[in-house]
Amino acid sequence: MSVLRNLESKLTDLVEGTFGRVFRSEVRPIEISRKLVKEMDEHRTVSVSRTYVPNEYAVWLSTEDRARYEGAEQEIIGELAGYLLEHARKERLTLVSRPRIEFQTDDRLSLGEFGIQARLVRSEPDDAGTEQPPAQGDHGHTMIYSTAERVRQPVEEAGGRRAQRAIVLAEGKRFAVDPAGASIGRSRECDIVLGDANVSRRHAEVRPGRTREATWTVEDLGSTNGVRINGRSADGAHPLRHGDRIELGTADLTFELE
Repeated sequence: MSVLRNLESKLTDLVEGTFGRVFRSEVRPIEISRKLVKEMDEHRTVSVSRTYVPNEYAVWLSTEDRARYEGAEQEIIGELAGYLLEHARKERLTLVSRPRIEFQTDDRLSLGEFGIQARLVRSEPDDAGTEQPPAQGDHGHTMIYSTAERVRQPVEEAGGRRAQRAIVLAEGKRFAVDPAGASIGRSRECDIVLGDANVSRRHAEVRPGRTREATWTVEDLGSTNGVRINGRSADGAHPLRHGDRIELGTADLTFELE
């Protein structure tokens, strides 16, 4: 079982054990974990010989969402911190301390919205002759996320539009894509793990599109060898259609809808 899948199982047990049911619209712990990793990766700071990442994270929740975590908050924070630590180790990223995560309430946020503020904070004074992380720059900016894309799917089904399941064919296997999307790469933390040496550890991500014309998209996650769709280079969130051929380096994948 991958680290992310193991984390998801633990978080589900914590939340369902505390609340006795799964909520559809509120912010799920696994969604927070994915965005924490996203913020860690997007705020890398390269020094002489190391790549530093933020070590402090503030998670802002609406009043309703924050109330949901009462009774399980510290256990969930512990699991999230451990997951960030493992991700940094796998990606050879440097943390100046164990990840510190704090939940906060912001009454300006609506149900299903949450914000994450990532910061690189030195815990001790600089030592002479010791390499230190560079200045953190704009790492204090808060990113706002929403569960609206996840919530929209059952609404569309109720309106008579059946949601199509996405499938990725790769290396002789069929991978069902989670409704929230899937990461693809060589890292065991990815949802779809490939063995091709020309595939980056976190190469690309397939996720639901934001328009009716683009029900699914694929986006490069800063890979070495890029993404090509049907032989053409793909930049940004590129729309996918049934039967599209996805090339990640020298790996050939096929996208299908059921």
